[in-house]
Amino acid sequence: MDEESELPAGWTWAALADLVASDGVFADGDWVESKDQDPDGDVRLIQLADVGEGSFRDRSNRFLTSATADRLRCTYLESGDLLIARMPEPLGRACLFPGSDGPAVTVVDVRILRPGKSGVSNRWLMWAINSPQVRQQIREYQTGTTRKRISGKNLAKVRVAVPPLAEQHRIVEALEEQLSRLDSGIGTLRLALKRLDGLRKRILVSSVPDELPESWQMATVEQAGTLELGRARHPDWHHGPEMRPYLRVANVFEDRIDTADVMEMDFSGVWDKYRLEPGDVLLNEGQSPHLVGRPALYRGFPRDVAFTNSLLRFKASQRVLPQWALLVFRRHLHAKRFMREVRITTNIAHLSAKRLKAVEFPIPPLDVQEKLVQRCDELLSGVAAMDQEVQNGLRRANGLRAALLERAFSGNLVPQQPGDEPASAVLARIAAERAAKPKVKPTRKATAKKVAVPRAAAPADPAPEPTPAPALAVQQEFDL
Repeated sequence: MDEESELPAGWTWAALADLVASDGVFADGDWVESKDQDPDGDVRLIQLADVGEGSFRDRSNRFLTSATADRLRCTYLESGDLLIARMPEPLGRACLFPGSDGPAVTVVDVRILRPGKSGVSNRWLMWAINSPQVRQQIREYQTGTTRKRISGKNLAKVRVAVPPLAEQHRIVEALEEQLSRLDSGIGTLRLALKRLDGLRKRILVSSVPDELPESWQMATVEQAGTLELGRARHPDWHHGPEMRPYLRVANVFEDRIDTADVMEMDFSGVWDKYRLEPGDVLLNEGQSPHLVGRPALYRGFPRDVAFTNSLLRFKASQRVLPQWALLVFRRHLHAKRFMREVRITTNIAHLSAKRLKAVEFPIPPLDVQEKLVQRCDELLSGVAAMDQEVQNGLRRANGLRAALLERAFSGNLVPQQPGDEPASAVLARIAAERAAKPKVKPTRKATAKKVAVPRAAAPADPAPEPTPAPALAVQQEFDL
């Protein structure tokens, strides 16, 4: 909702910091380093990966001891706390902490918002932060170049249009009812994508039979063509008289070459050796184990391009169609044949040219190769068309989700009730209670680096005293 537009009856504007009562918390999580963590600890460490858009993902499994948490003066989470991700994309996503079997804390890049007894619904506030209106503000406040983030200070400035408390509950009830239906449809679409992916793999694997017909020959990759490793990269070749573009692992996907980020280096004296020609099949030499050997056919674009030693080039012999070679390699990829040949170094799987040369390579007559490639392409095209329709459905669902949120937080999802207490009265009580609290100078948290955790922004209202922590906690810094 545009801040200049007229608000519905009973609504008012407020910064996030102004919605936190004197018994609430609005502070970053804690600076917990790897050395502070203990897999046998009794305090769970909530990570950025756990914070979803409207849902707690519960993905991480990190812990520290209560003694360490107390030493670091960590903030202990409570069930219903609002967790806001300050990085990475989607920036500012928010969810409610559902609670855990034992005590829990979170990391410094997660902002904790506990409204307290403020007369603000936690669930309403969560959805409000995930709404397009608030997301736009967060993008305007973000900083950083390669990794965007938003500071606690800027989060405190983000403004929301606040309805009366009774209307907040009505909004949540109506919104979540419609979102649950939408999420059900999204779940069905995502399941369809998984099934289509499985169908695609079955088509590729079954295109090359396990038992070969009599007219076929079982050869090896070395017998079916030539295999070469690309040119190694070196700082001395970052500049030179014959700068040429080259492809690397980041450019080669399954049956697709991505030209969005093509780099260059000097190929003086060796250009002809490493220059790609249409019909060359490129395979990833180094990748994660399940992706090593990922192949793509070079069809002449981009023009005049070479390849590095993170890739292997296969040139088919006269009795092998390049398209058939691509199909065989895709079959081996999805049948996990390449995984049997990899060697792991520094967490990267490598498929050496020597080991790849010995991999089996079935060769049917050329006319059979052509028919099988054509049949496989037809089947895969049908799968791709269905996949595209499902993707379009997901995009429409995401658009509908954004529209629902925008409608909910512009006062157009549920009707206003004249008898509801205006939001301005609630905010006035919050401000009065905070003003009545004694001014206590906040203490800095101790960190593993003995560097204070950055504190939140100070709004116009006086800062309330630190929030009392649960039984296992020490005093929490609380500086609005």
